[in-house]
Amino acid sequence: MADNIPRCIPHPWILAARPKTLPAAIAPVCLGTAMAAAHNLLAPVPALAALTGALLLQIGVNLANDYFDFIRRIDTSDRIGPVRVTQSGLIPPKRVRNAMWMVFGTAALVGLYLITEGGWPVAVIGTASILSALAYSGGPYPLASHGLGDLFVFIFFGPVAVCGTYYVQALGFHAATLWLSFPVGFLITAIIVVNNLRDIGTDHRAGKRTLAVMIGPSWTKVEYIALISAAYVSVLLYWIYYGGATWLPLLSLPVSGILARSIFTVAGREFNSQLAGTAMLALGFSLLLSLGLII
Repeated sequence: MADNIPRCIPHPWILAARPKTLPAAIAPVCLGTAMAAAHNLLAPVPALAALTGALLLQIGVNLANDYFDFIRRIDTSDRIGPVRVTQSGLIPPKRVRNAMWMVFGTAALVGLYLITEGGWPVAVIGTASILSALAYSGGPYPLASHGLGDLFVFIFFGPVAVCGTYYVQALGFHAATLWLSFPVGFLITAIIVVNNLRDIGTDHRAGKRTLAVMIGPSWTKVEYIALISAAYVSVLLYWIYYGGATWLPLLSLPVSGILARSIFTVAGREFNSQLAGTAMLALGFSLLLSLGLII
């Protein structure tokens, strides 16, 4: 086992699921559901299925990342991020790989139900989501290793997740839903930016060319600030155009201000707290925006 494993740790499979990343799956589904409710199109069962599928996909991505980064020798004993169960020896690689396929398979089963509700567009969205989840760190051209991870996180945790959740309930699309998918996508992308900023050193040595490795730590911090700022600008413009209580996410500005300042001072394992804080910001922002839409 690696030396950086704390003495008191959760169950290895809980570590493998990475609970602190799960707000990234919950936030867009909440927003898409709130938009459906605002349009009097709420469908509780498809909404719950969409949430289940999103959580399964996020856990599947985490398992895939754990497994493939070990296989490609990206994760080593000098990593400063949270414990990776494969690299640390807590769970054998084969079991992590099998669990990954089981989780993706279960997500596909949930997707089959959603296809019966929403038809072929849901099939396209679901297939693309699973393939992208696998391609993020696996396959012949891992997206995260070629500077494309940030873009794909934005696309699939922003427009695809929010609009997909809305679609399985409303059975149609709405321009306002696409607009509101952007701020959530920006904030969730900021989570992966913190992750990649923390891992610049180890990723560079392993040949994993994330966008953070390509542009360096200074510009990566600028990217983080830009993403958070863009989220608030997007929702402010939406409020100006549509009105209502969609200004509520502005209440989270003090938290985002603290995170924006700390990105320039944190170092080493402190990035783990920055990552968790950014994930909670994304969830809190989305819940406030969802509340604003409903009331």
